[in-house]
Amino acid sequence: MLFLALTLASFVVAGASAGTGVCYGTLGDNLPSSQEVVDLFTQNNILSMRIYNQNPSALQALGGSNIEVVVGVANEDLQGIGASQDSANGWVQANILSHGNVNFKYIAVGNEIQPSDPAANSLVAAMRNIWTAIANAGLGGQIKVSTSVDTGVLDVSYPPSSGTFKSDRMWLLGPIISFLVETQAPLLVNIYPYFSYISNPQDIQLDYALFTSPSVVVQDGSMGYQNLFDAMLDAVYSALERADGGSVRVVVSETGWPSDGGTATSVDNARTYNTNLVSHVKGGTPKRPDQPIETYIFAMFDENQKSPDLEKFWGLFHPDKQPKYPITLN
Repeated sequence: MLFLALTLASFVVAGASAGTGVCYGTLGDNLPSSQEVVDLFTQNNILSMRIYNQNPSALQALGGSNIEVVVGVANEDLQGIGASQDSANGWVQANILSHGNVNFKYIAVGNEIQPSDPAANSLVAAMRNIWTAIANAGLGGQIKVSTSVDTGVLDVSYPPSSGTFKSDRMWLLGPIISFLVETQAPLLVNIYPYFSYISNPQDIQLDYALFTSPSVVVQDGSMGYQNLFDAMLDAVYSALERADGGSVRVVVSETGWPSDGGTATSVDNARTYNTNLVSHVKGGTPKRPDQPIETYIFAMFDENQKSPDLEKFWGLFHPDKQPKYPITLN
């Protein structure tokens, strides 16, 4: 077997994450090389990286760095991988087994797949086929397989204890949750208080979204919420409990605040949100108070090939590798 030819000894074991990771997107024509990016992560003590889709140059640069890595399976690849174990084996060989000195932690099979997407019917099969390939390689105890969803999967999010998934999503979410329970893998969730705030500024105060509210804003039974991030995350946990997924941990696979391009965007707001986030996630939420929140900030750089303009300005760093504002991640 191709997979068994590689020994477990050649793989770095991913441990528990400490601190906050950062998403490394590449939709810009002025970004540093992958090696420069990995060096920048190391220089700034950023211990975890999320990369999207296949990125051979990034994986090459990550070798020996000990940075924990979340690697994505592209949405457009899900149908082929879901239909064929051989295709899943090939993906794992090319993107995992060929990079034995990379500290892989999670494989995100698809990003924000919607029920109407052509790949939706293939998502769970693709997750299972990738997991089978990982398990057959003897890496099932080291690398977890999941998918990332957005908070649009929620039907009810307020108050957080009433969190429920949309009933028309459960044909897809139900099997995903069952798989995660079975394999003891987390659900990856992209949580953006920014978008919740700009969609409802009449009812959501900016300080509640930026972690700067001086007191509890939402009292939910015995649980008091002083920031929107916790409320959104706990609504997901409540929804998971109602869907027989109470044992599933949530990893916040994207969050952040843009510095330009739209409502309430400024360098100061971005700095405030991300700085407070880094401090806050060392603790837990009102619902799970003693569990640090594994979190990935979006993103490492501004990306000038994204659209609309709002999507271009989420970076912690400018493309010339200069920080947009001072921030200590770990």
